[in-house]
Amino acid sequence: MAASRAAIRYAKATLNLALEQKQNDQVEADMHTIQNTLAESADLRSVLSSPVIKGEVKKNALEKIFADSQEITKGLIGLLIANKRINELGEVAMKYRILNQQLKGKDTAVVTTAVPLSDDLEKKLLDKVKNITGKDVTIKNQIDESILGGFILRVGDLQFDASIASKLSKLKRDFSSDVHIAKI
Repeated sequence: MAASRAAIRYAKATLNLALEQKQNDQVEADMHTIQNTLAESADLRSVLSSPVIKGEVKKNALEKIFADSQEITKGLIGLLIANKRINELGEVAMKYRILNQQLKGKDTAVVTTAVPLSDDLEKKLLDKVKNITGKDVTIKNQIDESILGGFILRVGDLQFDASIASKLSKLKRDFSSDVHIAKI
């Protein structure tokens, strides 16, 4: 899933504030915790995406879960709730970490797969991406079972989609256009 434009804007604004207050690395640690917590808890993801659960309930839950977070992080959570975008918290956290690493001259390649990458495959992929970009790159593996198989690789603004879901979708579009042409 690509980061939404809103998630990118929130991440950039949060990073700018953290840089002003010289807390960008501490906030990055918070964002790492947020990402891990959301990845490990399907219940929390369900609560955040539920339109039935009121924003105040979500805010109270997140304040308890992330009580040790920086004030900037708590402010971001409050802002996302107020703007009814709390379901994008994981995307904002991921984009913040990527942006902060880019400031340090490092880049993150986000690899979306249907199943977790093996250590061997991750190493091979890391070597290939380093050769292509010429940068110090780290791999972030996201799991999205809806892609069925294959992978989606995103480094900065570049994306390579080799997912089975994408190929099936293209095949469906091609088949539909061929059927439509045949009817004419």
